Amino acid sequence: MSDRVHTPVMVEECLAALLVAEEGIYLDLTTGAGGHAEAALERAPRARWLGVDRDAEILEIARANLARFGERVELVQARWGDLDRLLDERGIAALDGALLDLGVSSLQLDRAERGFAFSQDGPLDMRLDPRGGEATAAELLERATQEQIATWIRGYGEERFAGRIARAIVEARQRQPLRRTGELARIVEEVVPAPPRGVRRRIHPATRTFQALRIAVNRELEDLEGVLGILRRRIAPGGRLVVLSYHSLEDRIVKRFLRDVERADEFRRVSKKPLRPSEEEIRGNSRSRSAKLRIGERVRPEEVGATRRKRY
Repeated sequence: MSDRVHTPVMVEECLAALLVAEEGIYLDLTTGAGGHAEAALERAPRARWLGVDRDAEILEIARANLARFGERVELVQARWGDLDRLLDERGIAALDGALLDLGVSSLQLDRAERGFAFSQDGPLDMRLDPRGGEATAAELLERATQEQIATWIRGYGEERFAGRIARAIVEARQRQPLRRTGELARIVEEVVPAPPRGVRRRIHPATRTFQALRIAVNRELEDLEGVLGILRRRIAPGGRLVVLSYHSLEDRIVKRFLRDVERADEFRRVSKKPLRPSEEEIRGNSRSRSAKLRIGERVRPEEVGATRRKRY
């Protein structure tokens, strides 16, 4: 794993929203290297922390970083679909808070052999859990139809040139199987038009395609919708759901979920609009630029009916 230090995003805002009970039980569903967890355990010295991540390798970094907190923290490698079982096995009926910091860690992006990034050549993998049995990005592209590939790139990457990218991928794989991130990046670069003269390209032309394939490989959006349904039942009255998202697809799911549970008088939105990182944080950590933080609070029984607002 890279020696680069991973800087967690919007730590102060996340902890201010999350830590509602001094001796609370908190769930971190995207533990990564443990940045948010470390700050939370320092801030709340009597809290318990259950950290979950699909990536066993990055959890080893978290284990080292959080070792000084002893039995107050437990780290588990698992999928979100296993959450009910994990909580039941530990006798946890309800949570005081749950944190989701969505997306991919810079520590994962830095490793060429994981295949997430187009900036360095590596195997076209993209699995969050390389030992989990899912198909790699290369395997998906090898067996998918042109229409399926275009659907992924258009739907998950919001890429306007999805059709021509999919066609170029199919034509390339007919010559030889796509196995490397560098190969895929070059194919995309060749077919995405350059911006008009004098206009600077904001992002690499392969950015949206790589995002789309990562989401498809790991079924990220389906898993997000599923785990939000579990947390709807598992967060205690007065407890908080805190979600950091980095692209519109994730944020749209979270926004819709919080709207629906508020209408059902189960949660209330702590803020109508998402919180954004400060300019100072963006200058120090460019990864935070696109972050949106949404917060929901489970309604207490005596508050039911008091949270109704104008529908929008």
